[in-house]
Amino acid sequence: MGRMTVHDVAQALPDIPALRDRCRSIAMLETVLNPHGERCYSFSSSCSATEEVASMRSGSGDEFDVIFSPAGAYIRGFDHESAMSPYVGDEPWPGVVDSVPEVFRRYVEEPAFTDGGVPTVTACLWREAVSGHWQAGEIDFPENSADPDGSGWMFRLLVAPSPEEFQRFAEDYYEIQVDLDAVRHVYALRPLTQEVVAALNSKVAWAEISDAATAIGYAVAVGAAS
Repeated sequence: MGRMTVHDVAQALPDIPALRDRCRSIAMLETVLNPHGERCYSFSSSCSATEEVASMRSGSGDEFDVIFSPAGAYIRGFDHESAMSPYVGDEPWPGVVDSVPEVFRRYVEEPAFTDGGVPTVTACLWREAVSGHWQAGEIDFPENSADPDGSGWMFRLLVAPSPEEFQRFAEDYYEIQVDLDAVRHVYALRPLTQEVVAALNSKVAWAEISDAATAIGYAVAVGAAS
């Protein structure tokens, strides 16, 4: 794979509704696979009265958040090993957040996304609800890195629509076999059934997954709990 930056991600991301659905599917799948442990991907359908948030936490200090709001969607990513880390110069890399529109500025300064008042961000994208494309700032990237801002690996499940990509991630991360048909079912946003849950994880309680699906905003098949 060649050099990737946030600009490549901006070209590859789907529109806002499709991205929201993809994030919900990823979070639902990982919840079934790992209902009690620390997960990489999560989704909250009730972050606030008007906002939903998809998040990734690698467990090694890398993270991203996608905030869906009536204004559109805002994405911030942080690769702790990036040469563009704000910890290098005590401020975000030039251009990363400088041109974020006013409707999203509060997310740049959000305390959960800052450290000592400094935004913890190496990659940032946004798309206003009325816009036809994703945007990122004008950035001079470090030249000696194939993935200078972390975008190439951080957002791979967001830009790759294939269930096979999630299967590869999960089998590598959890060192288990993951049923591809079950992944396809969830990626297609078909209502969750006991059969699909059992195919992914035969040890998890249905009631627990049903509650988690409600929090994620993922549909459950009518009568599935009977």
